[in-house]
Amino acid sequence: MAKSPSDSKADFTKAPQPSVDRIEEVATRILTGDILLPKFQRNFVWSKGQILELWDSIAKNYPVGSVLLWRSREELQSERSIADLKIADTKEDYPVNYLLDGQQRLSSVCGAIFWNGSDAKSRWNIAYDLRHKKFLHLETLDSPPNHQIRLNWLPDPAQFFGQMARVSSETDAAALTAAGNELFRRFKDYKIATVTLLDMPMNDVAPIFERINSKGTPLTIVDLMRAATWSDSFDLIESIEAILSSIEEKGFENIDQKVVLRSFSAAAGGGFSEGSIDNLRKYKSSELKIAHIATENAYRIAVDFLSTDLSIPSSKHIPYANQIVVLSEIFRILPNPSAIQRSKIQHWFWRSAASGYFGGWNTGNMASDQAAVGRFARGDLEALSSGLSNLGKNIWLTQQFRLNTAHAKILSLILAFNSPIDLLTGQKIDPDKALHYANSKEYHHFFPRDFLAARGTDSRQINSLANFIMLTSASNKRITNRSPSDYLIEAKNLLGTELRNVLQSNLISDAAYEAALHDDYPRFLDERARTISNWVNKLAGW
Repeated sequence: MAKSPSDSKADFTKAPQPSVDRIEEVATRILTGDILLPKFQRNFVWSKGQILELWDSIAKNYPVGSVLLWRSREELQSERSIADLKIADTKEDYPVNYLLDGQQRLSSVCGAIFWNGSDAKSRWNIAYDLRHKKFLHLETLDSPPNHQIRLNWLPDPAQFFGQMARVSSETDAAALTAAGNELFRRFKDYKIATVTLLDMPMNDVAPIFERINSKGTPLTIVDLMRAATWSDSFDLIESIEAILSSIEEKGFENIDQKVVLRSFSAAAGGGFSEGSIDNLRKYKSSELKIAHIATENAYRIAVDFLSTDLSIPSSKHIPYANQIVVLSEIFRILPNPSAIQRSKIQHWFWRSAASGYFGGWNTGNMASDQAAVGRFARGDLEALSSGLSNLGKNIWLTQQFRLNTAHAKILSLILAFNSPIDLLTGQKIDPDKALHYANSKEYHHFFPRDFLAARGTDSRQINSLANFIMLTSASNKRITNRSPSDYLIEAKNLLGTELRNVLQSNLISDAAYEAALHDDYPRFLDERARTISNWVNKLAGW
């Protein structure tokens, strides 16, 4: 008999483990090799001012945030020194705690209290001014004035108070002694919250971190895999950056790193999924370098196809980011497709975009798509587009206009393909300017928003994709909240026989124009959606 929900028990042994620890003890765990700093893309970036602000917070007993650790036996490459001090080696097969969040803070503590370097201008050459009660960077290795106490004296009480004895000769010795005692007590007693993720697979660590650290720099699977695959001769982040740099000239350098990682995984002999990506840790650096070359070549060909065959100006205009994963895999396996194959690839691109297929791309889809690419390369011309449904005109009626959504990107591209002309001036609208990422100034309602709102039209219907055209801001201001039947008469008087061409360049058919002349919004939407859908069908080969 199946257990009821009340019968099941949660496995609390693997729940995140919170604790409150003295900050000195946490910092010491880094030097002893119990807490490791994995080689994520997180070099120390804090300024000297930020380091001093952290220490000021500690001295004033202000909270400085929690620390996130991941206890694991996973082998990730990690830093072997901090603040010129060597980190102790860990025991073989001994679970260690990887520092996921808090590196800048703990490094600032470690660096200051354990520094024993020889560079006088080091960021870790820090002292506390007992007289003015503030932290400062020193610029000499000589002993500072009596009223200044180096922070690397703090770990050793005998050394600290031995140095503190010097203030007895100062006229304000009592005040200086009190300030020094307060600093020592605050540092020794200062506690920080730590949360440790226990016995958790790497695939689960990144999303947990991103949720906890939503306001900070997100940790991604790319960062984790960099640490898992790093060697003196191979750096995954540098590899991905080199691939993106190779396509920068065509405006596609902003492709998400995780997208490239999926392609990299496939080029190495795996798949697109995170499970396959995790297997990259098993490869030699020589094998990873071969995968890099294959991925870079595939991306060059794919981007050339996007910009030349499809007239897509940049990565920001690709409806779904993961389309590039499948597209690059196609060109990795089939770098020189025939004319009919190129046509089928074009159809696949627009079909997968218009159908919304990549909106729910899961592990099963990834595997089936990779298999379909193989069949396509072997001669099955219908393999790519199998199962991609035509949503018809209704999608253009129900979807709202937001420039960062897939169908809004499709609409903006189709409009650009038609070289739209301004409704009132007859001037060509600059499609490059209109297609600029997040540029909403060139997109306006054909039926003005205020006009429709005054008639009681629902806001979702007002903002339907089928109601948007490219229009200059100047003409939009002239139209304001006027009815289409009003401003279109003005347009006809201004443009004469050219009005029809102007309307068609904005994907407005004769039937849609007639509906607008009668201020018939539902009929206009229906006719405009039909025209947009027909254009999509043409591009998609439907």
